[in-house]
Amino acid sequence: MFTLNCKGRLFSLDKPVVMGIINVTPDSFYTASQKRSVEEALRLAETMLRDGAAFLDVGGQSTRPGSSRISISEEMDRVVPAVETICQNFPQAFISVDTYSSEVATQAVAAGACVVNDISGGMMDEKMLSVVGKLNLPYICMHMKGVPETMQEQPFYEDVTRDVLDFFIQQTEKCRLHNIHDVIIDPGFGFGKTAKHNFQLLKNLAVFKMLDKPVLAGLSRKGTIYKTLHITADDALNGTTVLNTIALLNGATILRVHDVKEAMQAIELVKAYDGGER
Repeated sequence: MFTLNCKGRLFSLDKPVVMGIINVTPDSFYTASQKRSVEEALRLAETMLRDGAAFLDVGGQSTRPGSSRISISEEMDRVVPAVETICQNFPQAFISVDTYSSEVATQAVAAGACVVNDISGGMMDEKMLSVVGKLNLPYICMHMKGVPETMQEQPFYEDVTRDVLDFFIQQTEKCRLHNIHDVIIDPGFGFGKTAKHNFQLLKNLAVFKMLDKPVLAGLSRKGTIYKTLHITADDALNGTTVLNTIALLNGATILRVHDVKEAMQAIELVKAYDGGER
């Protein structure tokens, strides 16, 4: 069992939970998740919390393959008001900020966020680990090969599972040295990886248990699903549920999703399948 210290509030990960995705961006790869206003983000937060989300992950910088970076000030203008408004309306909600900028993380935490979700695992902002350590917050450390603009241009690994595991061994040690006590690892499905790489990581997800950290699976409506099935992201809910179920069976602790209700159902069914062991 893992326990996260979220600004003095303890969150027990004694069973799998769901993290709902709230994109305050106009260019998410999944059109239904493109939220441009604070009001839209608030309505989505209400729905996700009602459907059972344990965490809400708010991000203002699109990180889909080929996406362009926006300025830090623009990212703050998108993220901070959304975090602040959600916290004001749902003060008991656990909110993470999805950013690789330590400046954005700092401002979002001041607005109410209590978890930092960094797709770069500390590789794109040299101050990030130090900042998170000083803030004393849980940190989601994700693996990404390259940067969003170019990460899907022929990514190569000798052994993707081994390479990602080696990355986490190195980065979790850096986290420890920066006094980050609660680290969640995310293999980074779709971030500098082919569909074959993603399926290999999913099949070997249980390997990451050796790190003794909670594992987050972010598979929701991604290209591995819709390209394999020759459909669109809008039609990839069923495929998402299938891969989320596999992730749960292989040890995932957190499902990061666009569709909270369906992910909660997957958790309940896997629990019943296991006889209540998860």
